[in-house]
Amino acid sequence: MALRRAASLLLSPRLRSPIPATSRRTLNPLPPPPRRYFSPRPPPPVPASADAIADAAEEAFEAARTPNDMLASFSRLEAAVPANDKRLALACLKLGQHLEASGSADPSRILNLALRCLGILEASNRSTSASTSDAVSLAMALHLAGSASFDLSRFHDSLSFLSRSLRLLTPLLPGKDAAADAEQGFDVRPVAHAVRLQLANVKTALGRREEALADMRACLDLKEAILPPGSRELGAAYRDLAEAHAAVLDFKQALPLCQKALQLHQSTLGSNSVEVAHDRRLLGVIYTGLEQHEQALEQNEMSQKVMKSWGAAGPDLLHAEIDAANIKIALGKFDEAVSVLKNVAKQVEKDSEMRALVYISMAKALANQEKAGDTKRCLEIACNILEKKEFSAPDKVAEAYVEVSSLYEMVNEFDKAISLLKRSLTMLERIPQAQHMEGNVAARIGWLLLLTGKVSEAVPYLEDAVERMKDSFGPKHYGVGYVYNNLGAAYMEMDRPQSAAQMFALAKEVMDVSLGPHHSDTIEACQSLANAYNTMGSYALAMEFQKRVVDSWRNHGPDARDELKEAIRLYNQIKEKALASLLPEDSTTALPEPQELESDSDSAKAARQ
Repeated sequence: MALRRAASLLLSPRLRSPIPATSRRTLNPLPPPPRRYFSPRPPPPVPASADAIADAAEEAFEAARTPNDMLASFSRLEAAVPANDKRLALACLKLGQHLEASGSADPSRILNLALRCLGILEASNRSTSASTSDAVSLAMALHLAGSASFDLSRFHDSLSFLSRSLRLLTPLLPGKDAAADAEQGFDVRPVAHAVRLQLANVKTALGRREEALADMRACLDLKEAILPPGSRELGAAYRDLAEAHAAVLDFKQALPLCQKALQLHQSTLGSNSVEVAHDRRLLGVIYTGLEQHEQALEQNEMSQKVMKSWGAAGPDLLHAEIDAANIKIALGKFDEAVSVLKNVAKQVEKDSEMRALVYISMAKALANQEKAGDTKRCLEIACNILEKKEFSAPDKVAEAYVEVSSLYEMVNEFDKAISLLKRSLTMLERIPQAQHMEGNVAARIGWLLLLTGKVSEAVPYLEDAVERMKDSFGPKHYGVGYVYNNLGAAYMEMDRPQSAAQMFALAKEVMDVSLGPHHSDTIEACQSLANAYNTMGSYALAMEFQKRVVDSWRNHGPDARDELKEAIRLYNQIKEKALASLLPEDSTTALPEPQELESDSDSAKAARQ
């Protein structure tokens, strides 16, 4: 026990902690660094898939509304999808359509977008079978390319694009393929209407007015199927087609269309609407073309009344007043017409186009009163104004020069008239949309040169006019027939009866279709053909056509007794030449002898009856 206590005493000092040795103190010791606590590092992000990026870019593009936003989102989409992706093609189409609608973009940029869309869609359709929606998208891209080409004056390229578009859309129209209708799920008629309308614009610019009319008629048919009855837009479509017919002087076709437009606008908008005023003014122009001047003046006055009730005192009303003056000139009310024109002159600017039109109409009134000096002074004032407008409004000035030349012709200033027509033709050749007028002006130059004895100069203009007018109005337009007739007369003056007979035969063929076989101008063409064969010594053919002339004038009744008498005289003259040319051994040869001439050879007796 004691031993254990002693041992504890010996061991207790060893169990105490040692006394620390004194250390050397340093001056300004550094504080210990603070203890840092680190948050755990986040896991690395999972990269987004390419499809997700493309979908987001596509959604951003679809949500964009302004051109700048659309361009920015299009760039992102362009970087996110492959170059042959259909989504990029549809984005090109949508962006191009938006830029075209805004009217602020360069047409070449729109064309590039359309061509890019076409390239992607056509490549996709070659690799896989095309659906109806793909066909519609392709048709819309072709329409966009055609529209942009038209704005760049590339009319033939535009025509090619639009024709392809129409071929794609035609099988998809309702009624053609019910299965296709169910698959596409939307109506393609508005797209077809846009294509047809642009085709009409292109063909008009190319001078192919008859074909343009067919496209405009198709546009009207589509609108009648799309729009509800009584739609204001449908009334405007009727009026547009009526204006197109009036532009090619087809007033008979224009009249019922304009009347439909008037009835529709009256029933939906009331009799005092602006649309009704426009309809009535066009009706006045159409009735003037039909030489129904009283009805024309009535419609014009009603149109002015509506415009004045709305407080419209702008160009439309002034043009209507000038139209009224021209109608009064046609009715022989020259003093009233001059009074109206003087009133209009007070309301227009000194050097404006409107003032030139006023002086042209005033010259027309004076020329009809055989006041040559006053007529020339008015025309000189009009020409001085028009010269200043040749660069700002070349189409209007060229058209005005044509009218001025006709008035110089009335006062026997043929050289001045020809000079103005040549000036007008030069201007029209620089205006792509005015090709339909070039043929008319060239034909008029040729006719005046022929009239003044400058036959060799007339022939090139007439030959050129025939080709231009055939392209613009079709080969059977009555204007083409008149040019053929003048060309035949020129060949007769040049002692080329065979060439003349060919032209007269073509003229008669055209006039038989366009004017009818009993129209006085058709009969004159037939008479010219008989004269040509008579000059050639082809008496059998000459007598055949001269007999037709006799029969045609006889069908006109007592009003054509002088013409009938002259036709019979010429027939007998040709018969005498034929008898004199026969050899003795052929003296028994029978000549064509119309029985009608034997029984009715005494034209005076027929006239008395």
